[in-house]
Amino acid sequence: MIKDVLLLSFPEYHQQSFRLAQACDLPYAKINIHYFPDGESKITLPSQLADHIILCRSLNDPNEKLIELIMVAASARSQGVTTISLIAPYLSYMRQDKAFHAGEVVSQHVIGDLLAHYFDNILTVDAHLHRINQLSQAIPAKKAINITATDPMAHFIQQNINQPFLIGPDSESEQWVADIAAHYQMDYRIASKERYGDASVKINLPEADYQGRNIVLVDDVASTGKTLLAVAQQLADYSPSSISVLVTHALFVDDAVSQLQQAHVSNIWSCDSIPHKTNRIFLADFLAKTISNFIQSSSD
Repeated sequence: MIKDVLLLSFPEYHQQSFRLAQACDLPYAKINIHYFPDGESKITLPSQLADHIILCRSLNDPNEKLIELIMVAASARSQGVTTISLIAPYLSYMRQDKAFHAGEVVSQHVIGDLLAHYFDNILTVDAHLHRINQLSQAIPAKKAINITATDPMAHFIQQNINQPFLIGPDSESEQWVADIAAHYQMDYRIASKERYGDASVKINLPEADYQGRNIVLVDDVASTGKTLLAVAQQLADYSPSSISVLVTHALFVDDAVSQLQQAHVSNIWSCDSIPHKTNRIFLADFLAKTISNFIQSSSD
């Protein structure tokens, strides 16, 4: 067991963090948080910290979590911790990478600079990046790495669906869908999308023989689920054998899951980057491969 590195878990991400510590063979401890009636957080760290601490926390519901992360990192640094790494399987505030209208705040730059100030290394999975290729362009830390979960997702599909036919709901999904399909030479198509608001979209399906097929809708993140819902509703007209959904990040706000089920989606699956009842793919072993590089570089 590596003793000069300590992995710290936040309460709501305990199970994922514990699995990650086991996969990395790292010492593990919990961060305790008490919430005062006015909403302030009282944070208590372990009494003994290591030279290198790894914080594991997914950044859905980000505003409160970011403040707590900053307090933890600042306190750890003041206690002599030399290296602080953040494992954030879901990383928020990356989509707004330019000002589309006058006065809009470019959150990617603001949050990226903030994280780089407090963390030496940052690791995330399938970040929502549009106009940049490397996470380091958004977060100027010593190491900022975005890895894709397409490998474990491809294996999961192959093990659970007979002759899967993958559908990407829009052009942004093509990079993930094509990568997953390439693992086992799966058939796939990409739909096109017109967005009219956060919860209003129009989908155009490409020409294909959908009847009797085991279709898997694949995307990186599902928030309202409206895009996936629109695809599923159109596919139902073609009488496919089954419709399943597989996403990296499962937000599925409000009644998104029940709406998909009503649209004849028989399986809804996700990675455990965000704790959710649809979690079926556990990323600990996958993440551990990259974390070992963080640990090695900090000890050099």
